Amino acid sequence: MIAVMLSEDTALAGFTVLFRSCAVVLIACLLGSLPVQAATDSVQLDELTWTEVRDALRSGATTVIIPVGGSEQNGPHMALGKHNFRAGALAARIAAKLGNTLVAPVVAYVPEGRISPPSGHMRFPGTLSVPEDAFAAILAGASRSLKQHGFLDIVLIGDSGNYQDILKDVALRLNREWAGSTTRAHYVAAYYRAATDEFAQALRSRGLSEAQIGRHAGLADTSLMLAVDPARIRTELMRTAPGPEASSGVSGEPSQSSAALGGIGTDLIVDRTVQAIRAATANRR
Repeated sequence: MIAVMLSEDTALAGFTVLFRSCAVVLIACLLGSLPVQAATDSVQLDELTWTEVRDALRSGATTVIIPVGGSEQNGPHMALGKHNFRAGALAARIAAKLGNTLVAPVVAYVPEGRISPPSGHMRFPGTLSVPEDAFAAILAGASRSLKQHGFLDIVLIGDSGNYQDILKDVALRLNREWAGSTTRAHYVAAYYRAATDEFAQALRSRGLSEAQIGRHAGLADTSLMLAVDPARIRTELMRTAPGPEASSGVSGEPSQSSAALGGIGTDLIVDRTVQAIRAATANRR
């Protein structure tokens, strides 16, 4: 009797294992048969396949944005990649609002001051700096690549002030080089102007002082980052009064920063940049 019961139990256990195995295989087959969602609705060049880029161009997506960021100190409370995160996210919003526009990878290596002995932001660990001619060559090479693939309007926007003149110069040189073609490079100053002068004016109109707004990593800068990606802010340090700029890297008072204030700035940046790109591309045609 005991032997019979053991045999029945063994058989039942074997059946259970077999059933579970079949169920796993069936689920895997069903999942494998489901269509995979393609990234064709993305505006990010890096997220597309080459055939998707080809098809986008054929469908009229002949404008491309090259966003420029930079890795630099932003005080104890804000991540080094502030400019990279903002430039990428805002370029995507700009492209979506424009339509028929893609976004190239963010250029993260930019001039940030003398390396040795260090100057500017290079005095703080984590900042990365490259020579101006190397930076200009990267921009020109990326732009020429995009022209080769069929893009007609190549837009340069920058999230930091230290290379704006270089962006302008690269666009001018490329347009001289491309004088006989239908492709144009556009340096769009409206992006940085909205992020700085216009946003600061909007903050002043709400009663905030120049001392609070600051020039670097203060209320304006920090609020923009909170609106784009709050995970990049160390809120407990944001609320702590920064030391002198020379030792903290902070100009301004970030303690009252908020995503709501930052949203005013990001909306300004997107709207002004879209207007400027539309005007520039209309003039080309």
